[in-house]
Amino acid sequence: MKFILSSGQLLKQLQIIGGVINNSNTLPILDNFLFELQENELSISASDLETTMTSSMEVESGSAGSIAISARLLLETLKTFPDQPLTFKTAENNTIEISSSQGKYDMAYFDGSEFPKAISLESPNKVLIPGNVLSTAISNTIFAAGNDDLRPVMSGVFFQFSTTGLTFVATDAHKLVKYARTDVSAQGTAEFIMPKKPLNILKGIIGATDADVSIEYNEANARFLFGKTVIVCRLIDGKYPNYEAVIPKENPNKLTVDRATLLNAVKRISIFSSKTTHQIRLKMAGTELNISAEDIEYANKAEERLACEYIGDDMQIGFNARFLTEMLTNLHADQVLIEMSMPNRAGILTPIDGVEEGESVTMLVMPVMLNA
Repeated sequence: MKFILSSGQLLKQLQIIGGVINNSNTLPILDNFLFELQENELSISASDLETTMTSSMEVESGSAGSIAISARLLLETLKTFPDQPLTFKTAENNTIEISSSQGKYDMAYFDGSEFPKAISLESPNKVLIPGNVLSTAISNTIFAAGNDDLRPVMSGVFFQFSTTGLTFVATDAHKLVKYARTDVSAQGTAEFIMPKKPLNILKGIIGATDADVSIEYNEANARFLFGKTVIVCRLIDGKYPNYEAVIPKENPNKLTVDRATLLNAVKRISIFSSKTTHQIRLKMAGTELNISAEDIEYANKAEERLACEYIGDDMQIGFNARFLTEMLTNLHADQVLIEMSMPNRAGILTPIDGVEEGESVTMLVMPVMLNA
């Protein structure tokens, strides 16, 4: 087995694929990259058993074979090379010899047959999504997904496909984000929960591309195909909570405010909030928004007044500053609308501008009980 390829090109591919590999694996073989060579095409894979990622590239070769090479050793070596052609050649004693213009390096390898096979999807459904749309959907939702192992269904992003559009939802019970598109649709109806790890990898790769991403899925697994890259992963098993039921429909109190101004004010005021509750108080009256926080334990407090447009009854509501900061950071708009009904009901944030036609973003943040 012998092939020649660019060190820079290989390093770039391995750094992307390497995102799948866990720091500690139950199977030692998973600490390796799988190299599968067929004539001039080299396929490289990494897996953690739940997610497998494969990328193909053209090389100079006329041979075939399958070997697994230490990911850490190979990455550390490639990082030290200037971009140049490298020759990989299997030798005796299960070693692969890498030849560069500077010298030769021998690494041990395992038989490729020891590497776990990627999950196969039987009779999958299929939908095509532009890469930038999928990347935006992931970016807008993934931060709101939970980390609670006891509630695994809330630790991923809920995909809802229909003939009228696509919806992506994430929640951790304190905050919720619903991102919808009516300009992209599926051929049928489907619902599944995607884990965060493959979504983070996807977001990093497809953000800059307009190329379509093909998503194939069945009840247990999903496969994402784009260019010469394939990601296959297990879906999170379980039923997603009825998120529509927690979104208040009647919200007569409406606050319109500059997003960046509010975000900076919340960041400043939150420094003075309780380190356990992170509670800040929003007080709306007329055309003025008053934001305050107090940490009684350390006698710290702060207050700011912002100009705003407000329609509704005078009211006060408490929010966790961290959740509000996350939402305002992930809303890409100059002006935001915050809709509220009562101090004990969720507040709804939506962008007023910066949204494409066919795109909608709804963010919900639960209130915290205000101290008297």
